[in-house]
Amino acid sequence: MFDAPMMSPTTRMRRLRRRWIRGAALVLLALLVGCAGAPEPRPSPPAPPGEPKPYAINGKWYQPLARAEGYTETGLASWYGRKFHGRPTASGERYDMHGLSAAHKTLPLQTWVRVHNLDNGRQMDLRINDRGPFVDGRIIDLSYGAAQRLGVVAPGTARVRLTALGRRVDAGRGDQVPAYAPMDYTHGNFTFQVGAFKDPANAHRLRDRLAATYPNVHVKPYFHADHGQLYAVRLGRATSLEAAAAEKAKLRAGPFPGAFTVAE
Repeated sequence: MFDAPMMSPTTRMRRLRRRWIRGAALVLLALLVGCAGAPEPRPSPPAPPGEPKPYAINGKWYQPLARAEGYTETGLASWYGRKFHGRPTASGERYDMHGLSAAHKTLPLQTWVRVHNLDNGRQMDLRINDRGPFVDGRIIDLSYGAAQRLGVVAPGTARVRLTALGRRVDAGRGDQVPAYAPMDYTHGNFTFQVGAFKDPANAHRLRDRLAATYPNVHVKPYFHADHGQLYAVRLGRATSLEAAAAEKAKLRAGPFPGAFTVAE
């Protein structure tokens, strides 16, 4: 066994200096890579005048339509089932996999559509109550019950043509054909949500405090997908999306920066 050669103080200091420089360079490189890889937050694109608010899924923005008259589309239909059974849909109701409903990325919720399976000729009318499918090339997600009737369960997907019908005004009985009417989403009864609480007592206290200043102050219970049962405080009214946009701007510029429009 031999002793290691002695290192002069000058040599030792040079090596320590080189190690320090290499370590500092690695730390700086890591910081630069981390900053370059961090995605910048992207604000929501503004909705066109009279259009519903856009939403984002997996970093991609979708702009829901304000009206469905004349809408037709051809593409692939898929279906969704047990994994989502009982969960809230985009419309707020619980998803029933055995029911007859469908999901679409942009058609107004509650629109009825006629789905024609181009692979086997079957067709049926369905109500849009959810958003999806968020898979390239697919245009509509059928409930399991609807997919069974249209013959889509076994193959998983099918070529379909869908046509928007509007809102159902008569379900039809016996040999009668269901009746539909165009849906106008630019006019209706609009109000503005200014708060939401888990405790209904807090919601009612805010309602009582605002009632002396604002019209149509009321509490509306609703179910939120992430927070469960909530109690919303809403106020004001408008009969068109244009008037609602102006009123919302006033509320946000005043004491309610988070106010948003709700159709009731």
